[in-house]
Amino acid sequence: MNKGHGRQERRRLQSSTRLAGHLDWPGFAQACRIERTVRLKGRETTEVAYAITSAPRPDANAQRLLQWSRGHWGIESFHWLRDVVWGEDGCRVKTGNAPQVLAAIRNAAINFLRMSGFAEITKTVRQHALQVDILLARLGIMKL
Repeated sequence: MNKGHGRQERRRLQSSTRLAGHLDWPGFAQACRIERTVRLKGRETTEVAYAITSAPRPDANAQRLLQWSRGHWGIESFHWLRDVVWGEDGCRVKTGNAPQVLAAIRNAAINFLRMSGFAEITKTVRQHALQVDILLARLGIMKL
């Protein structure tokens, strides 16, 4: 049971290897059922999600899979940040190495802002979109 943001949250994960060898899915090793129950202000909701993984049972038991599933949302928020704030999906650069180079630059910028103490990346980027000189000064890269 986890507590935070005024809510109590319980997660359960069940995994099975029974389908391994029976599905036409390269690398398939386990199927998972993740049940998340949240209690907030006396109201309880339950969500169920399903997942598959190529991680075999000796490398990933149910407890480890549950940890990975929780970590997945950190990755999702990072992708949301890259897409919504930095407009990655709308970028017209699609050929050669340029898409990977731009993705690396976006990742570096996001991580640089985080390491520089900016907790709210979206807010920071939007505040400084038309004031890049002020952002660079706040980061100590240039003087105003």
